[in-house]
Amino acid sequence: MNSPVIDRSDMEGALQRLSAGGSHLLRQTPLFKLSGKALGLNCGEVWLKLEQLQVGGSFKARGMLNRMLSHAIPASGVIIASGGNAGIATAAAAQSLGVPCEVFVPLVASEAKRSRLRQLGATVVVTGTAYAQAQEACLTRQRATGALLMHAYDQVEVVAGAATLAAEIEAQAGLPDSVLVSVGGGGLIGGIAAWFEERVRVVALEPALAPTLFQARAAGQPVDVAVSGLAADSLGAKRIGDISWQVTQRHVKDALLLSDEAIRRAQLWLWTEFKLAVEPAAALGLAALQSGAYRPGAQETVCLILCGANLDPATLSASPP
Repeated sequence: MNSPVIDRSDMEGALQRLSAGGSHLLRQTPLFKLSGKALGLNCGEVWLKLEQLQVGGSFKARGMLNRMLSHAIPASGVIIASGGNAGIATAAAAQSLGVPCEVFVPLVASEAKRSRLRQLGATVVVTGTAYAQAQEACLTRQRATGALLMHAYDQVEVVAGAATLAAEIEAQAGLPDSVLVSVGGGGLIGGIAAWFEERVRVVALEPALAPTLFQARAAGQPVDVAVSGLAADSLGAKRIGDISWQVTQRHVKDALLLSDEAIRRAQLWLWTEFKLAVEPAAALGLAALQSGAYRPGAQETVCLILCGANLDPATLSASPP
C-alpha cells in the first residue's frame, strides 16, 4: 500500500497558516454535546460539530483558504469546479483576499448555491450534468487563463485544511470514541482520518446513490461511479480522490451506505428539533444513528460533523418521505 500523500507536517502547517494569516477569515465553530438519550439513542454522548456555521456555510473554507495562502495568486485569480460548497468557500476567500474567482458548477448545483456564488463576486459558469463534466471545462479554462487551480477535495493543502477541523474538535473537547463523516470526493474524511489516525474510530458515510468510496473498496481501487440522489449537489463526485483513498485505506475500517429517505428524515429532524438548517450531506451522521446503520456502544461518545448549510430554506418545509 502506498504511503498517504499527506503527513503531519502538512496538517501542522495548515494549522499555523490559518492561525496566522486566516484567523480573521475563519470561525471556530461550536461543539454541541448531548446525551445519547436526548437523541433516543443507547450511547454515552453525541457531539454535534456545527461546521455549518463556518464562513461560506461549510467546512470547505478551511481547505480553500489554506491552499490560497500557500501560493502566490496570479492576476487571473483562482478557478475551481464545484457542486457548490467548495466554490462558495473559494469565492468567499477570494473576496476577502481581493482576487478574482471563477467557478464552474454542474446543472445539479442548486440555484441557492449559484446565487450565493454570485453574491460573493464569483463568475459562475454552469456546465455539464455532473461535477466531473464541470471539472473538465474548468481545466480547459485554467490552461487558458493561468489562474490558480483549486480542487474541491484532492489537493494536499485542501485535505490538510480539512484536518484542522479534527484538530479543533480535539482542542475543544478531547477525543471522541468515533466520528461519523460524510464522503463525496473525500477531502473531509481524508483530513479527519489523517489527523485522528487510530486514536478515533472514523466511519465513512455515503448516500447509496453516490457510493464513491464504497465502490472503490469493492474494486480495490478508485473507480468511476454513477451519482444521483438527494445529496448529489455536494456529495456528487464520481470518483474518490487519490489522497482520500490512500488515507482511508490506512485509517478507516467502516464505509456505510444510507438511503435518501434516511438522510431526508435526519435533515428534517435536525430542523424540527434543533432548528439546525443543514443540507442533506450534513445529515448523514444522524441518519446513520437513527437508521441503525451505525450502532454505537452503550458508553460510546460519537461525534457528528454537520458539514454544511448551503441549502434552499424552502426545502425544510417539506414532509419527510
